[in-house]
Amino acid sequence: MVEEGVTAPEFSLPGAGDTTLTLSEFAGKWVVVYFYPKDNTPGCTNEAKDFSALASEFAARNAVIIGISKDSVKKHDNFRAKHELTVELASDESGEVCEAYGVWVEKKLYGKTYMGIQRATFLVAPDGKIAKTWPKVRVAGHAQAVLAEIPAE
Repeated sequence: MVEEGVTAPEFSLPGAGDTTLTLSEFAGKWVVVYFYPKDNTPGCTNEAKDFSALASEFAARNAVIIGISKDSVKKHDNFRAKHELTVELASDESGEVCEAYGVWVEKKLYGKTYMGIQRATFLVAPDGKIAKTWPKVRVAGHAQAVLAEIPAE
């Protein structure tokens, strides 16, 4: 997994509404990059809703929020509309960005082993370096904890 203090791996991924989200385009801003397993599952929905609820507070601190999963752009568009989400969602269908950040990991559920996305968040500072990592996120209170790490302007 990417460690604090290193330059965040660059990415350019398709986003909602035919946009492209490129990390370097946000240079000079704080960027919250959060990885989540799947659209429309309970934990992922709550996490996206929590970040969306605080979006204006993040914006006031010169921060943008980008959620990344392997779901398609179409699924992201439906997910955003269904839950009135305001965060950016990027589609990493190839899994290259998940691999670059070290969140594509072996998981176990009910005795079965499979590969999947580990819920994790990375706070990228305005200089492009990883300021803080949350490697195994518990959703409750997480968005507030991330916001607390970004200095008020």
